[in-house]
Amino acid sequence: MKHLVCPISEEKINEYVTRINAFLTVLIVIAGFALNSVLFFIFLLADFYIRAFTELKYSPMSYVSAKLANAFNLDKKPIGKAQKVFAARLGFVMTLAISVLFFLELTTAAMVVGGILLFFATLEFALALCAGCMIYTYLVLPFYNK
Repeated sequence: MKHLVCPISEEKINEYVTRINAFLTVLIVIAGFALNSVLFFIFLLADFYIRAFTELKYSPMSYVSAKLANAFNLDKKPIGKAQKVFAARLGFVMTLAISVLFFLELTTAAMVVGGILLFFATLEFALALCAGCMIYTYLVLPFYNK
């Protein structure tokens, strides 16, 4: 995975906070499907929007994640913010798709997209592996360099 290229920025955030964010994302997506409620996806959509497209320091989930990281006395492990913003934009698009499919009662399609989001979030949470970096390297960067 050393050949992956991620968006670069000077700004840093705590990797442990992003990993807790990913875990909370997994819980919210599972709860949304288990309880058959689009409200979970709308909340997640708003949270991804705040992280991806605003300058706010915290979204609701990142605020809770930061508090949990402090409560568990996790050290600060700086990581570039740009790649996490890119990943949040991907999360926003996927959650938007889940919400629209859910509204249209296309449950199977919503679950497929939800499964992909769960897979990506689990990679981040469990292995600190950013799927956004893989997507950026293989699907965005080749077109960006032309």
